[in-house]
Amino acid sequence: MAESVASLLMQKKSPSVVSIAPTATVATAVQTMIDRKVGSIVVLDQLALVGILTERDVLVRVVGGAHDPRTTRVSEVMTSDVHCAWPGTTIYEALRLMSERRQRHLPVMENGLVCGVVSIGDVTHWVIQSQRDDFDLAIGTFKEMGYSNRRGSGQ
Repeated sequence: MAESVASLLMQKKSPSVVSIAPTATVATAVQTMIDRKVGSIVVLDQLALVGILTERDVLVRVVGGAHDPRTTRVSEVMTSDVHCAWPGTTIYEALRLMSERRQRHLPVMENGLVCGVVSIGDVTHWVIQSQRDDFDLAIGTFKEMGYSNRRGSGQ
């Protein structure tokens, strides 16, 4: 069975959700993203997910749109059409969704609440590690069978 997004959340250094209200200014949101070292921040109205603000949103909609981040509200420039995963979503399903939607950050919902966010970096790291583990297992199996990885060994 493929691993789930829940396992990714458990492996994260800081599994807490970084969030902000839609009425906050973009400047406040960006400072929070800098302080917390994240590339996106979920936008919550009370506890309900209403959007996500990403580095790209800031670059394209604020800087590119010549908006003042000190007066522009997060709700004016956030991405409101946010696709989410659930804890049981497989990592490969999450990767497919992120790739198809060109979405680098994927909120994870449980019981109607955001319980975490996985990034494309989290997913890529898992895929690489998984492939490395599979490769190491295959090499170990060949060695146990008496095969050598040297050419011309005759075994």
